[in-house]
Amino acid sequence: MIEKYNFENPELKESRQGFADALLELGKENPNVVVLGGDVSGSVKTNIFRDAYPDRFFSVGIAEQDMIGTAAGLAVTGKIPFASTYGEFAAGRPFDQIRQSVAYSEMNVKICASHCGISVGPDGATHQSLEDVALMRILPHMTVVTPCDYNQTYKAVKKCAEINAPFYIRFYRDKTPNFTDINADFEFGKADILAEGKDVTLIASGLLVWEALKAAKKLGEEGISAKVMNIHTIKPIDKEAIVKAAEETNLVITCEDHQKHGGLYGAVAEVLSQMRPTQMDYVAVEDTFGESGTMEELMRKYKINDEEIIRKVKKHLKK
Repeated sequence: MIEKYNFENPELKESRQGFADALLELGKENPNVVVLGGDVSGSVKTNIFRDAYPDRFFSVGIAEQDMIGTAAGLAVTGKIPFASTYGEFAAGRPFDQIRQSVAYSEMNVKICASHCGISVGPDGATHQSLEDVALMRILPHMTVVTPCDYNQTYKAVKKCAEINAPFYIRFYRDKTPNFTDINADFEFGKADILAEGKDVTLIASGLLVWEALKAAKKLGEEGISAKVMNIHTIKPIDKEAIVKAAEETNLVITCEDHQKHGGLYGAVAEVLSQMRPTQMDYVAVEDTFGESGTMEELMRKYKINDEEIIRKVKKHLKK
């Protein structure tokens, strides 16, 4: 399975463009789809929807709490609101409004968070949302999705409009490898197995799925067989797939562009501690804020790349 991926010259696309393209299609298909923006419509590409459907786009300015409250009000009237801004401002600033007006009230609001994780790079720590998955994952009724590329972001945004429930979907600013099959089945809460292996399971989400695949390829060249699982839905998580992988390999490494607390590592550890205790470790941001730099520089510095995945795997296999 690993051989089908183009590691030498992968197609590069912005996942935020996948969000924008899906939104435009939804606008054509469903007149109830409306979009709200927090004064960054150009950056998150909601300007594409705005230009096509100006009467269904609402700019609230730099007022994220108001954006979420307004989205909840629109949902009450039967609209399907997509509220979008940078991840740090989509999850952190309006947390109370998300909790009370969206999650608690079970409003059909889609919170679409761009520029997530370390990918926002030069904008620095204040704009790097490394805690958003943890914040959203603790909320009842909230589905939390972390697509890994353009194709998966496009499919997640299109499909969430069919489900009457709150959603949080995070994606990225920079161009990243676009490697999943646009025609492949996509189901929230179901993991994708991207490579089979017997020595270790790499459970990855978002930006780190490609890094896990690169690590699996390099490990394979050294005789280490790595299974790669893409957990695009952090909540509800695919417990069955996680337990099955743990039984097959007896070693699990989670890989994410998020704080080590409360994200993918925590979600997987919760499953395995209750259902199948297994040796595990993580590749994630080590309880620190980021800083300015390119995405590649920051991934190296904060050790969330294929090199660190390989190091963790070898460390445990030596035991």
